[in-house]
Amino acid sequence: MPRKTSQNNGDGGAERLPAAGTQAHRFGKTRAAQSGALHEDYVELIADLLAEAGEARPTDIARRFGVSHATVVKTIARLKREGLATGLPYRGVFLTEKGRELAERVKSRHRLLVDVLVALGAPMEAAEADAEGMEHFVSEPTRKAMVEFLRARRTAEAS
Repeated sequence: MPRKTSQNNGDGGAERLPAAGTQAHRFGKTRAAQSGALHEDYVELIADLLAEAGEARPTDIARRFGVSHATVVKTIARLKREGLATGLPYRGVFLTEKGRELAERVKSRHRLLVDVLVALGAPMEAAEADAEGMEHFVSEPTRKAMVEFLRARRTAEAS
């Protein structure tokens, strides 16, 4: 059952449901982001492992995500089909250019979210944990608003 969405019009009035098309569009965007979130998490971790250890082995990925080796192998196969990763037998997994670009976009959104949450007063550990879940759902207009928020805040602090 869909929840009522608060539409605060400033007059303290009752909550209203958004128009059906608006609500369907919002849920559709969320479902699309959820389907891409897993791949984003994988390419981000693979990039981190490659940068830190020089390799990203399925065993290491499974341990860090707390999932089975078989789950990781299946997901890596999907990443390969989508052109995000490559691999050689017994050598781990590597990112394609497309995979590296995606990993960088995800890392950038993550860093932005952490900065915004900390600016709002969240403790660093909570900001890191919350950003991990939120990074997949930030639209481009919201990302731009966050960048502008931080820019304005830094300008005000420098004054």
